[in-house]
Amino acid sequence: MLPPLNALRAFEAAGRHLTFRAAADELHVTQGAVAQQVRQLEAHFGVPLFERHAKGLAFTQTGRSYHARIAAIFLDLHDATRQVLPEQRRVVISATPTFTAKWLIPHLPDFSRHHAEIELQFLATENVSSLINDQVDIAIRQGNPPFGAALEATLLFRHQLIAVAAPQLVAMQDLPLSPEALAQLPKLHDAHNGWPSYLKAMQLEDCGAQGLRFSQTSLALDAALAGQGVALVSAFLVKQDLAEGRLVRVSDQKTDGGKDFYLLTPKQALKNEVIETVCNWIASHAEIEVQSSAAAK
Repeated sequence: MLPPLNALRAFEAAGRHLTFRAAADELHVTQGAVAQQVRQLEAHFGVPLFERHAKGLAFTQTGRSYHARIAAIFLDLHDATRQVLPEQRRVVISATPTFTAKWLIPHLPDFSRHHAEIELQFLATENVSSLINDQVDIAIRQGNPPFGAALEATLLFRHQLIAVAAPQLVAMQDLPLSPEALAQLPKLHDAHNGWPSYLKAMQLEDCGAQGLRFSQTSLALDAALAGQGVALVSAFLVKQDLAEGRLVRVSDQKTDGGKDFYLLTPKQALKNEVIETVCNWIASHAEIEVQSSAAAK
């Protein structure tokens, strides 16, 4: 007897993320529901598929082998569904609000000039989107490989943090600011919580707690633009704001933010010429910017 489809979906998602929480976010259910579905699947077979650890999940040997087959089957179902539909000219891109607003949208005029026949639809969300269940063709996410054998992952940008603020916040002060001057300014925090490591690299301690806290980097940037404090962000995301004087870099310090920006898409989807075109466009523009920034140093 075949196991329930919902249990297979929960297992496939949990196996890609190796956490029940991320799988739950993707499937829009609770973490407990995913864990229960996986337990039911393990009970169905009478063997464990995961080892549970404090920091997440690890496959058992049986679980790893079974997941590879199940992931391939879900991708085949997705591809078969595409074949029934008319030729796709719309591509759905899932990305964070910050990446969408600060990088994708400014580049859209170029895309429209060269690929006017392709319609782009954006899903701007901090949640992890499923490239299968949410009908997403391309996802741009911060993370660390591996992302799963079924996905094609292309590194777009390293997540290197710089400190930026509105010019009026640091008016009459020499830039870059001294560590002591930076310590006196309010800090704008986002979900990545980069300030502790940034300040530690400057030999500053216990001066980053004050300031506003936001769930999204885009909101912290809006607050920085309004002169409310100093925000930490990847330099490529504020390249235009810096060039046009809306923001200034207040310190020479740069720190590794951890999870880098990757373009993810199912390997099966790359058989679709339209999706492949969009992937190549995003990757090529990112590469141009990376090379330009390296040459300017």
